[in-house]
Amino acid sequence: MTQEHRGGCRCGAVRYRCTGEPEFVANCHCEDCRRSTGAAFSTWVAWSDSQVEIVAGTPAVHASSEGVQRGFCRTCGTPLSYLGAKWAGETHFLIGTYDRPGAFTPHGDAFTAEALAWAKPKRES
Repeated sequence: MTQEHRGGCRCGAVRYRCTGEPEFVANCHCEDCRRSTGAAFSTWVAWSDSQVEIVAGTPAVHASSEGVQRGFCRTCGTPLSYLGAKWAGETHFLIGTYDRPGAFTPHGDAFTAEALAWAKPKRES
């Protein structure tokens, strides 16, 4: 049986489904993610676009930097997704937007040079 993971925004206007195993789960420490989410770092679950289906609503999209589009709910403002040229063909969803975020464990950290001093990973990757 194929695994299925569902999630969405706080108000439920946007819902998504991902099937199978994610490409990766990682913490991002870049300034753009901090400013886009309001968090010290963001944990992303990455999927091939073919594994992702938006099942309710349509996320609004903001071009946060060159080659990067971030999806969010236009009703409640929840940040949801990342699509970027660096990871073409993938959709990344913030771990906190899943119905069962505990199903995922981060296995690495990205852009650690930009991490806040108190949030630097113990090991660099």
